[in-house]
Amino acid sequence: MTLRQYLIIMSLATLVCWSVWFLVVFIYNPNSAGLVGFLLFYTSLFLSVLGTFSIIGFFIRAKIIKNDDIVFRHIKRTFRQGFFFGIFVVLNLLLAQFRLLTWWNFILLLTCYIFLEGLIFTNRKYQNRNYVK
Repeated sequence: MTLRQYLIIMSLATLVCWSVWFLVVFIYNPNSAGLVGFLLFYTSLFLSVLGTFSIIGFFIRAKIIKNDDIVFRHIKRTFRQGFFFGIFVVLNLLLAQFRLLTWWNFILLLTCYIFLEGLIFTNRKYQNRNYVK
């Protein structure tokens, strides 16, 4: 799969996920939706945030690091960051739904998110430029 194909498929899948999320928001009644409605809401929101931030993060990285010979290797990193950010957003909304979200819970989740990303970033074996010859 080429980089262009990946970006097109990821963009289309993200648009479909956002469409599903908007349909769930406007069609389902939160009082009568039950478990299925909430699962659809949170799953489609997670996948939408994942795709959106993966694509935006990739384009930002590609713009900042212009002299990189192998641009597609940033996909793994931006996908991981989008995944963690999607979990962060969904956890905050779940806490808000159960009325457990306070400012210190938010700060704790944000600190965990930053710590996890920093741990993964500093625990890599090679620098980026070691892959390019």
